[in-house]
Amino acid sequence: MISPISPENSARDMSEVVAAVYRAESRHILATLIRLLGDFDVAEDALHDAFRAALEQWPKEGVPANPRAWLVSAGRFKAIDSVRRRARFDAAQEDVARQLEANAAGSGDSDDEGIADDRLRLIFSCCHPALAPDARLALTLREVCGLTTEEIASAFLTTPSTLAQRIVRAKAKIRDARIPYQVPAADELPERLDAVLHVVYLVFNEGYSASTGASVTRPDLSGEAIRLGRLLVELLPEPEAIGLLGLMLLQESRRDARTSPDGDLILLEEQDRSRWNRQQMAEGTALAERAVATRPARLDSFTIQAAIAAVHAAAPTPAATDWQRIAALYEQLAREHPSPVVELNRAVAVAMRDGPEAGLALIDALLARGELDDYRFAHAARADLCRRLGKTVESVASYEKSLALARQEPERRFFERRLRELGR
Repeated sequence: MISPISPENSARDMSEVVAAVYRAESRHILATLIRLLGDFDVAEDALHDAFRAALEQWPKEGVPANPRAWLVSAGRFKAIDSVRRRARFDAAQEDVARQLEANAAGSGDSDDEGIADDRLRLIFSCCHPALAPDARLALTLREVCGLTTEEIASAFLTTPSTLAQRIVRAKAKIRDARIPYQVPAADELPERLDAVLHVVYLVFNEGYSASTGASVTRPDLSGEAIRLGRLLVELLPEPEAIGLLGLMLLQESRRDARTSPDGDLILLEEQDRSRWNRQQMAEGTALAERAVATRPARLDSFTIQAAIAAVHAAAPTPAATDWQRIAALYEQLAREHPSPVVELNRAVAVAMRDGPEAGLALIDALLARGELDDYRFAHAARADLCRRLGKTVESVASYEKSLALARQEPERRFFERRLRELGR
């Protein structure tokens, strides 16, 4: 909770307090305002109006005991007042105002399915099957997680203008199709779950390995994805949801060891494993085993990845890693859920099991297809194998490609360091 501020504190101090509340609470507040007001754009305007009101009133009155509730209330009333003012000049706005008031009055704090969490409702709305898959991902990252259009565009390898149009169309579709803001009924949940799980994992990935910026990770996003994953397991304990939660916990368990005190990237084989979170490792491993046992005949992609992460977690040292098992799991993943990135990861595992030449041949064949030309980790993997084989010229060329594609500062510093080591 934010501490109250005395009247003598400066406006600058209060601005910092409001900014801190915005970072911590804005996505929760927006989700609730969407429920209360029934419209994305109206809720977003209300959110910003509420924080402007906080900047004006909190220096005089102090920070309220419950900032989130205060801001929700302020946003709701300001949205209705705004429409009421417009209704003086446009009679059609009177109906809009009445509808907003009806929405706000009819929206209690609990929902019919017993899930008292507006952000979970918002995710299901953003992942509605009426929306295109790329629109679901973009809208969720923008509205649920608060990423900028530039950050999402970077993750999608597209332009910010294209991404912005995608989000605008998705909002219009929700409004025009009257897509309900609710968790689906029990009989609809299974078919809706897959899209939601993929969105949650994309949110986690952005937190685990930020696409841009000065830090390797964004703990706020990975923590939020894990929280949502727990809610989904409680709501629908299917193997896919259990496997995803296990995978996220196992990957998150390594977060503290992935960077140096200066914020530089540390690769898995160089990490101090004593810094891995043992509690998250134990819970993640147990969940992975539970997901495998629930449906052993055909495992979903999240469960297989969780099983791979569990093998890493079981190894006390890099040398003790069971690469035979990891390579076999990647072969299963490539067979049952093929993708170029999965094939790349399989090639790296084969290199660790059979030697760098075997892995390099697979990566070269994969890059020759052109599907991973803009994927920095493909060029980085090739560079590393060439480095291990003493192919300095080829390694430098691949690291330079990785550096040109990197948008995260720690990754750029890592590639630059490798190039210096190679005598660039």
